[in-house]
Amino acid sequence: MIALLLAQTIAITGGTVYPVSGPKMANATILIRDGTIAAVGTGLAIPADAARIDAAGKWITPGLIDGGGQMGLVEIDAVRGTREGTLTSDTVAASFNVAEGINPASVLIPVTRIEGITTALAAPGGHLISGQAVLIDLDGATVEEMRVKSPVAIVARLNADVKDEAGGSRAGIAQRLRRVFTDALEYGRRKADYSRAQMQRLAAPAPDLEALLPVLRGELPLIAVANRKSDIETALRIAREYRLKLILAGAAEGWQVARAIAAAGVPVLVQPMDNIPTYDALGIRYENAALLAKAGVKVVLMETDTHNARNLRQQAGNAVSYGMTWDEALRAVTLSPAEVFGVGDRYGSLEPGKIANVVVWSGDPFEFTTAVEHVWIRGKEIPLRSRQTELLERYRSLPPKY
Repeated sequence: MIALLLAQTIAITGGTVYPVSGPKMANATILIRDGTIAAVGTGLAIPADAARIDAAGKWITPGLIDGGGQMGLVEIDAVRGTREGTLTSDTVAASFNVAEGINPASVLIPVTRIEGITTALAAPGGHLISGQAVLIDLDGATVEEMRVKSPVAIVARLNADVKDEAGGSRAGIAQRLRRVFTDALEYGRRKADYSRAQMQRLAAPAPDLEALLPVLRGELPLIAVANRKSDIETALRIAREYRLKLILAGAAEGWQVARAIAAAGVPVLVQPMDNIPTYDALGIRYENAALLAKAGVKVVLMETDTHNARNLRQQAGNAVSYGMTWDEALRAVTLSPAEVFGVGDRYGSLEPGKIANVVVWSGDPFEFTTAVEHVWIRGKEIPLRSRQTELLERYRSLPPKY
């Protein structure tokens, strides 16, 4: 293991490589050098000083990317002192960036990455406009070492959870969002007047209006959480009015308006294993991801339960079971989230020049019986240890009774 950590070049040989950006390659080799992918293909010359990993009979994919949850921001839901993802004092918290609340030592990180997830979204929760989400790699001693992109997007909610923050009505949610966006544009045009107190009272504090300007200029996406068909249509309508770069999240009834979502060019973050109707999504169904993909929507799969983010590959397997193609599902947990979050030039596929987030699997990653055998994050091999594996080893052999 020491030799592997010290070697600058790693050669993963003999496996079936699924690059995502192209067709699979049997009996192929991946060369990793200085944290990036140096080469991928068959018949590659392997440097004499390379550390070799025999992957014969194995499947090799990019590290999975989870597009949901609050990785590093929560440990125990019931303990307030371990929750860092919500700014409770503001209903409009656009300037709130969660990055410095992330705990690199979170015990949930090792549990997640040994299931093949190497990158995750850390998103703010609650409120009409929740704040700024960031994308992190699941390795590093500091937030700076983990950070992939910050911010990735600003998160807003157009669902029943925030009705009380807008007068108790969905129409109030839309009205309040429009007022905040309109005031942000006015603030952007009249900052000098604002500083001299020569403007009427605005819908949010100046730092939050300032943070919204990149969204309103189309430079930063808005992730809108919306599940009901009518809420999705409202999100699309507001995005058209303000020319927003929109990402839909949840979209449980998205299949009902799949053509409209596709026509708008809006990607969707969905959780395929959701199938329990609520008043927020009576039309929820397992086939949602497949029907959206069939309509031409760019689909990203996610696991919103941070404590079970490791189940992302099960989400993908369920999507395949209900009509999504296997290749679509793999793309939906690798290259598609990388593209949607603006890092597709560096992440999400096995290509020369990209960050070496690589996983070797014993078989099909979407099958229950498949095990992760190796994980690399930025070219560093990650020990397959977590608090759970340590507890397993600790209690594998119980002491004799006295």
